[in-house]
Amino acid sequence: MTDAVPRSGLSRVSGSVAGAHAEDANRVRLGWSNRLLARPEVGAIVAAIAILIFFLIVAPAFRSGASFATVLYAASTIGIVAVGVGMLMIGGEFDLSAGVMVFAAVLFNSIFCYQLGINLWVGAILSLVFALSIGFLNGYLTVRTGIPSFLVTLASFFVLQGANLGLTKLFTGAVISPNINQMDGYRSLKAIFAHQFQLGGMTINITVLWWILFVALSSWILLRTRAGNWIYAVGGNVASARAAGVPVLRVKIGLFMGVAFLAWFTGMHQLYMYDTVQANNGVGDEFLFIIAVVVGGTLMTGGYGNAVGVAIGAFIFGMTRQCLVYAGWDPNWFKAFLGVMLLLAVIVNLYVRKLSTARKVG
Repeated sequence: MTDAVPRSGLSRVSGSVAGAHAEDANRVRLGWSNRLLARPEVGAIVAAIAILIFFLIVAPAFRSGASFATVLYAASTIGIVAVGVGMLMIGGEFDLSAGVMVFAAVLFNSIFCYQLGINLWVGAILSLVFALSIGFLNGYLTVRTGIPSFLVTLASFFVLQGANLGLTKLFTGAVISPNINQMDGYRSLKAIFAHQFQLGGMTINITVLWWILFVALSSWILLRTRAGNWIYAVGGNVASARAAGVPVLRVKIGLFMGVAFLAWFTGMHQLYMYDTVQANNGVGDEFLFIIAVVVGGTLMTGGYGNAVGVAIGAFIFGMTRQCLVYAGWDPNWFKAFLGVMLLLAVIVNLYVRKLSTARKVG
């Protein structure tokens, strides 16, 4: 004779099992949504989609492949340096000299080679060494002296800005670099840094491909390497990172030199795209890099962010800059829009972080 379980008992057991399954399902859904909210780029993606739809509606000129290619180019010229600035800010530091460093590298390459009549490749390599030296100095002084990187790089900003203008005027008698398009090495360097090609009826600048490559490389470093763990660690808490054996000096110097390398790279593009540049260019660009990084979800306090978010922030920048023109609006409003966008990005990032934390606790 088999044991019988009362129907009411079966109901209670079934109810308990069903309740357990429902609770597990809720946990899975909650865990998935928490992971989504914890992604730094979520707010930037939402903003990018909203801005894209808005400009597609109000700016008919934007609805073409050629216009989209122009937006990508504008995004790439900011986005390449922003990759390095983003990693540096994740590591808890700032670099206010990045904008003028771009054109310091340009002027070094063009004036040095023009005055001595030597191959542009020599000037390009020496200008890279020069830029990396500035990055090394910024990082070394920041870590060794304890002076905030804001002040160290602000000093570098003024030194480079003055040197760009003063030395250019001294050697050329003007504040514009000499035209280098007839010099040895020009064609090969242009092919690397400023080549353009056709793709589906669009003219794509090679900087877009370089930008994508640098974003992918940054993502790999941050997410897949020990160095990436170190960057997040020093950005989160320097004392704890040092106690855990993280080589803080090496990490921070490396981050500053990374910004310097990407500034040099963008400078080479500017030189071989336009052949000559104004010595006072680059002033204010450091804020554009920072805005792209913050809009992309990186916290200004360090320890949080990723390369994909920075790329989306740069894309928003490029889209806004170009689409204001496509919409027929006064481009002088661009900086005002950037200020509003920066403030909203900070508010959204903080809100998303608090929401994610509150749901985890709950």
